[in-house]
Amino acid sequence: MTFIRAIESRADGSLEGYARLLDTDLEDFEGRNGKLGKGKKGKKTLGEKLKGSEVRGRVNGHHQENDMENLSLFEIIKLGKSATQSVVDDWIESYKTDRDPALLELINFFIHCSGCKGAVSSEMFRHMQNSEIIRKMTEEFDEDSGDYPLAMAGPVWKKFKLSLCEFIAVLVRQCQYSIIYDEYMMDTVISLLTGLSDSQVRAFRHTSTLAAMKLMTALVNVALNLSINLDNTQRQYETERNKSIGKRANERLELLLQKRKELQENQDEIENMMNAIFKGVFIHRYRDVIAEIRVVCIEEIGMWMKMYSDAFLNDSYLKYVGWTMYDKQGEVRLKCLTALQGLYYSRELNARLELFTSRFKDRIVSMTLDKEYDVAVQAIKLLTLALQSNDEVLTAEDCESVYHLVYSAHRPVAVAAGEFLYKKLFSHHGPEDEGRPRRGRQCLNANLIRTTVLFFLESELHEHGAYLVDSLWDCASELLKDWESMISLLLDEPYPGEEALTDAQEAALIEIMLCAVRQTCECHPPIGRGPGKRVLTAKEKKTQLDDRTKITETFAVALPLLLAKYSVDPEKVTNLLQFPQYFDLEIYTTGRLEKHLDALLRQVRDVVEKHTEKDVLEACSMTFHALCNEDFTIYNRVDIVRSQILDEQVDKFHRLLEDILQEGEEPDEDDAYQVLSTLKRITAFHNAHDLTKWDLFTSNYKLLNSGLQNGDMPEQIVAHALQCTHYVILWHLAKVSEGSASKDDMVLLRRQVRAFCMMCQRYLNSISTVVKEQAFTILCDALLIFSYQIVASGREALEPLVFSPDASLQSELLNFILDHVFVDQDEDSSTDDEANKIEALHRRRNLLAAFCKLVIYNVVDMKTGADIFKQYMRYYNDYGDIIKETMSKARQIDKIQCAKTLILSLQQLFNEMLSDLGCNFDRSTSAFCGIKELARRFSLTFGLDQVKTREAIAMLHKDGIEFAFKEPSPQGEGGPPLNLAFLDILSEFSSKLLRQDKKTVHLYLERFMTFQMALQRDDCWLPLISYRNSLQVGADDDTLSVISGMSSRSSARSRRSKQPAASKRKLPEEESSCSSSDVSMWVNREQSGPHTPVMMSSPHIVSTVLRDTKKLCPEQGYMGVYSMSNETQHTPLQQPHQHMDYNSQVAWMMAQKQQQERASLQYGKMRGHIQHTIRRGSGLMEDDEEPIVEDVMMSSEERLDDLNEGMDFETMDIDLPPSKNRRERSELKPDYFDPASIMDDSVLNVSMF
Repeated sequence: MTFIRAIESRADGSLEGYARLLDTDLEDFEGRNGKLGKGKKGKKTLGEKLKGSEVRGRVNGHHQENDMENLSLFEIIKLGKSATQSVVDDWIESYKTDRDPALLELINFFIHCSGCKGAVSSEMFRHMQNSEIIRKMTEEFDEDSGDYPLAMAGPVWKKFKLSLCEFIAVLVRQCQYSIIYDEYMMDTVISLLTGLSDSQVRAFRHTSTLAAMKLMTALVNVALNLSINLDNTQRQYETERNKSIGKRANERLELLLQKRKELQENQDEIENMMNAIFKGVFIHRYRDVIAEIRVVCIEEIGMWMKMYSDAFLNDSYLKYVGWTMYDKQGEVRLKCLTALQGLYYSRELNARLELFTSRFKDRIVSMTLDKEYDVAVQAIKLLTLALQSNDEVLTAEDCESVYHLVYSAHRPVAVAAGEFLYKKLFSHHGPEDEGRPRRGRQCLNANLIRTTVLFFLESELHEHGAYLVDSLWDCASELLKDWESMISLLLDEPYPGEEALTDAQEAALIEIMLCAVRQTCECHPPIGRGPGKRVLTAKEKKTQLDDRTKITETFAVALPLLLAKYSVDPEKVTNLLQFPQYFDLEIYTTGRLEKHLDALLRQVRDVVEKHTEKDVLEACSMTFHALCNEDFTIYNRVDIVRSQILDEQVDKFHRLLEDILQEGEEPDEDDAYQVLSTLKRITAFHNAHDLTKWDLFTSNYKLLNSGLQNGDMPEQIVAHALQCTHYVILWHLAKVSEGSASKDDMVLLRRQVRAFCMMCQRYLNSISTVVKEQAFTILCDALLIFSYQIVASGREALEPLVFSPDASLQSELLNFILDHVFVDQDEDSSTDDEANKIEALHRRRNLLAAFCKLVIYNVVDMKTGADIFKQYMRYYNDYGDIIKETMSKARQIDKIQCAKTLILSLQQLFNEMLSDLGCNFDRSTSAFCGIKELARRFSLTFGLDQVKTREAIAMLHKDGIEFAFKEPSPQGEGGPPLNLAFLDILSEFSSKLLRQDKKTVHLYLERFMTFQMALQRDDCWLPLISYRNSLQVGADDDTLSVISGMSSRSSARSRRSKQPAASKRKLPEEESSCSSSDVSMWVNREQSGPHTPVMMSSPHIVSTVLRDTKKLCPEQGYMGVYSMSNETQHTPLQQPHQHMDYNSQVAWMMAQKQQQERASLQYGKMRGHIQHTIRRGSGLMEDDEEPIVEDVMMSSEERLDDLNEGMDFETMDIDLPPSKNRRERSELKPDYFDPASIMDDSVLNVSMF
């Protein structure tokens, strides 16, 4: 009955006499919008509707009580100190009292929310049309800033946006029973928002679109309530009518019939309002050029389809979301996916999406590979939701395209793909699974583990087991932590009829099990995923400790059994031996598991004796390193076993070595194998354990010396002996660094280091490639370790150990790089297979990186890097990153020396070219062009900060000039110098010189020039001419920026209105001019003697801002805006000094002639630019009639004139079930925005449903 009374209140006499305000509340903007109501008799201006009414302040209710009566509605919402409900109630009270001022306040609220400083006054309402009002507001919009409330950052404006949306929702909710049906308030607001949404100003368009969409959402909620009430009323009516005549209440029937009629009328009104918003705003703005506006539209249509699925969840509305999934902006595509997720999440709504899914499924699947990771994650989640309703919706090919993403380096994508994989393969349980045991080979988890292993093998990415485990960790951690079931699958015999695991499946299961244990104990993703280690919470730490205890208790018993079963398989043993690294060793004592520890040690000792593979032996070494912890009581037990193993191996090695050295002949295969296997074991253990007490240096040195003298030692033995000796020296250094070593130990280590480096140097000439590469790598590491940096950080006591390579060793290392690294793939005949070629490339990259570390740490002379740098272009694909990083690090150490090294590399290439092509080469040849391109690349590495690289660039030019004039002309006197063409290469660095430095370099160049050189114009002298020109361009041009740019008429207007700055920002050259003497120190100029004059300074152009544009007369030309300095105006050419010699005078005259030509050319350019500015600039226009509207958010396009050419968009009327529209709207006008500007080309080919 309350609802009926609210409806009846609409007929209150207090509302009679008001004109029905429909589409003309704010006049239809250029005839675009349809009518909002019915029964129109004619249009009236807003002034006529509000005639006699005045704008009043808010003095009602809550705000008056809190001294806020003087604040506008916008300010109240912005402050957020008042509850939205009370603000709306106050406005409703003022609307009921006098609706015209209240409505005007609401209009100004939306204007102010757009960031506009103006306000719609009652006078404007009386006498101006809607289009004029909008234009007036546009003129008063702040053009100097593109910020407006919705675009501003910060918590205040973020809260304001939420408050704005809440205000609109509460306003409609509070007015849903009476005010919204008065055909006045809602029609006015909808017309206002529709007109503003068509504005060229982004702030108006964005704010009005958001408000209109939120208004539409609130109306959808009202329509849903009306539909529910209408259904209930209809059901009550049918129930009452079906009663017998005696029991039927006719009055109730009439009341229900009247109520149903009123509800139907209200529903029709809501339909009309929603149609006006949908057709007037959404249809146009979901294709707006601004991504934020498109996001608002897509977000709200998703809400409509979810809230009122009966009316909106159909193909006529879903197509807009489907089309927008092809949007170019990732945030818009992301919003489409999140909107669809709300629909696919509900099984009831999912059934209505079959046609949409079939039409756009391929697009959603392709979006799993989107370049925006957030979009890819949501696309995978959407497919996961689609699987829940219909497992057959995706084909096998669709699923496989998602499966491989579990190996993605981006963790959120991989986790989403892991959840998809788990839902698809692991979440289906049949009736036969209910009777399975909880543990053992026949449990449900065991079957799922088999499935995981099969997937891992079929993916053929066996080296990425850690990535697979990490992807499944969030959704299947319980499965991956079922160690008992995994161990049962490996150790227990299969049941009758059960298929046993194959060898590959067992290896894959062990790898997955190891990765799961590592993930459990380390609690961070594998390398390459995520930021690395993070601080664990208290709960996570407790879980980590509990899991580690469980792992230790489980595998302490099972690991010896697993090692015994798979002891002969290197791959499986290598993975199994890594488990003790994650044990809690205290459990061995507290859990009385010492016998299992002894069994483990026996198995590890047995593995050491059986295997010679490097990975297996290193795993055994790391196992003893993990178990030999002095903090635990098991240390003595483990140390005894370790010492026994090492004693046996070292004694065996000494014995075999003595036999080989005494025989003096080449060892046979059996002896060589015994020595090699023993040396492998010792080397593997020496990597992680200190074996200095066994004095392995002497034995290895004898072995290496014998190999050099006889030349018959197998290469693998030599390589491992070099590595083992390197470990001996490093462990000795670690002992000495602790400070407890004696002077004898220091002397012994110094002697060993020098002897070992000499040994490695001698092995650089070995015939074996393996030995040479091993000797080179170890030698580079040793030189880096024992360089001068060893004394850093308070280690001055180690200064006697410093070893610096002499010139011969540096040359030998460099030659090794040139001979073994910088080779073409075709020249490397030892590698035929593609995989072998890649492996060989990795080895060469490691060799180059080892040598480059010596360069950047100043172990070798930086000049040796010239031979490396000159290969930058030729081997860019193979080593470009290493060489570029080396140049960067070298520049950080010494800028000048690095610059000298770069120019030296160019000189070397130039000399090589001369030796190949001769002195009469063509500068258009590929060789010369390649050197010039390399110089350009070198120039780019100096960056944009010319001040920081000033001295380095100047020194580079100095060396280049000296090199160019170093050799005399092969043609005799009068011919160009032999290296003159190098100046053409050097000109690539001229742009990096500061203005004053160009003058200095030019003076230095003229010291090498003769009078005849200055007069030459032949082709052979072109390098000199071009280089001089590169030094003169900008060297004497003091021109300041005349006009910074004329990007748009509105930006010019904003600049015209600003006050000139108090001082100009200095250019970098001007700021650093005080130190120009530092750069010119290397130019020893004679201050008193005559100089070869350079070109005179060009006229100084002073930028002057024109304030009064109307005083500019045509006859004044550009002089009214730009003035020349007095000196340059009256003395364009100065006379030469009287004491100049003949050569100087001729050179001076040539310079003056060039100066005149350049000045006249610049004058013509400047005059044309000024005329163009006067013609184009809004600041100089006298007849600027219309205000210039700057679209502050229209990207780079000023205006798009294509009116909807790419797609035939048909619109439809919103039809709320079960009623139908009875009133039609007028035809919508085309939009200003081209869909092709925001969507991919593929969307334009998408057909409608």
